[in-house]
Amino acid sequence: MWVSLAFLSALLLGLYDVAKKRSLKDNAVLPVLWLNTLFSTIIFSPALVASAVGAEWLEGTLFATTTGSWHDHAMVMTKAVMVLSSWIFGYFGIKNLPLTIVGPINATRPVLTLVGAMIIFGERLNDYQWVGVVLAVVSLYLLSRSSKREGVDFVHNRWIYCVAAAALIGVGCGLYDRYIMYSLNAVFVQSWYTFYQFLLMSVIVAVLWLPKRKEQPLHWSWAIPMISILLTAGDMAYLHSLTDATAMIAVVAMIRRSSVVVSFGCGALLFGERNLKAKVLDLMLILVGMIFLYIGSK
Repeated sequence: MWVSLAFLSALLLGLYDVAKKRSLKDNAVLPVLWLNTLFSTIIFSPALVASAVGAEWLEGTLFATTTGSWHDHAMVMTKAVMVLSSWIFGYFGIKNLPLTIVGPINATRPVLTLVGAMIIFGERLNDYQWVGVVLAVVSLYLLSRSSKREGVDFVHNRWIYCVAAAALIGVGCGLYDRYIMYSLNAVFVQSWYTFYQFLLMSVIVAVLWLPKRKEQPLHWSWAIPMISILLTAGDMAYLHSLTDATAMIAVVAMIRRSSVVVSFGCGALLFGERNLKAKVLDLMLILVGMIFLYIGSK
């Protein structure tokens, strides 16, 4: 079941990337991100109320949750800070780079997750997994070369560094998720970290965006609430997959990154992005690398 949930999460994450790209067109990043946290908090408001007052009226539903200790909330707050940091970097990156570049870079996250799993959880790479790592590194090198044709220099482009920072923080968050999901309820984690993100983003928007809102306007798009809907559903499938004691974070992370197929295809079809032939080779190398990671992780 956890594998099926991971694939469902991947599909939803691919559509989520498309919604982000569309919503950020001619829009400032910070208010779009704030609205995302607002709508997500509204979606989880029943679970937040139930968790806060100890009510059991959501038992037997997808939003069934638990109350938590101060220590539990501290762990969720830590996750909120990590995820929000990754999102801020990622949103700026995806706004200023083609989706067909951002997607393949993000798809290499399972490699970093494997390295983290080696260090933190004592996992060791076998021959198949090493092949996957090498293919991912080669694909990134080829992507950096092909991207120069679009004026995107991996070494000197700050938006590439934003995407890289988002990926690194996201990997750390994925490993942290595996740790906290040993003891916490999935809906408790998702609802409260969404609420804490909303509080943090409210402060950030008030300080950094409101004074400059005339220079950095916000235009409404129905893609904005779709970000929250797709992300909420994708994260719910993801966190529920990790509640399975047999779930492997390295495999789940790899499956989730197959979302690049969806985002890449939409980047080509909906946004008319260029230089696709070279990027398809890069994408195929990454996907083959993920297959090797999957085989090696069985």
